[in-house]
Amino acid sequence: MKWIDKLAWIYIKDRKILSTRSKGKDTFYFPGGKREVGESDHETLIREVKEELTVDLVPDSLAFFGKFEAQAHGHAEGIIVVMTCYVANYTGELKPDAEIEELAWLTYADKHKSSAVDQIIFDHLINHDLID
Repeated sequence: MKWIDKLAWIYIKDRKILSTRSKGKDTFYFPGGKREVGESDHETLIREVKEELTVDLVPDSLAFFGKFEAQAHGHAEGIIVVMTCYVANYTGELKPDAEIEELAWLTYADKHKSSAVDQIIFDHLINHDLID
C-alpha cells in the first residue's frame, strides 16, 4: 500500500471551516500540503499555508488536532492519504495565492464538495459539535 503524507490546517470561525479550491479543480481541500524532505509537521504547515493563503501561522499556537486517512482523491485505488491536522492562530489577511483560486467557509452541508479524507474530518468536526 502506498501512503501520501500530508498536513492540514483546521481553522474554524463562526462554526464554519476554512477550505480552499485549487485553480481548475472542483474539489475543496483544507489548507496544507505535502511535506518536503526533512521538514517537521510545523515547518510543512507554516510553509504551505503561507504559500496558499499568504498568512503566517503562529508557531506557538500550533496544536495537534488529529490524524485521518482515506483513499487519496484523484489517485489509483489503494493509494492512501494520511492527513495530520493541526489547529493554529495566524497573523495577516487570508487571501488565495499560488495555485489557490478560492477560499471558502464550509459547513457540514458542504461535506460532499471535499476529498474523501476531508469528508472524514467533517464527520469528526460535526460529531464533536465544532461546526454547523
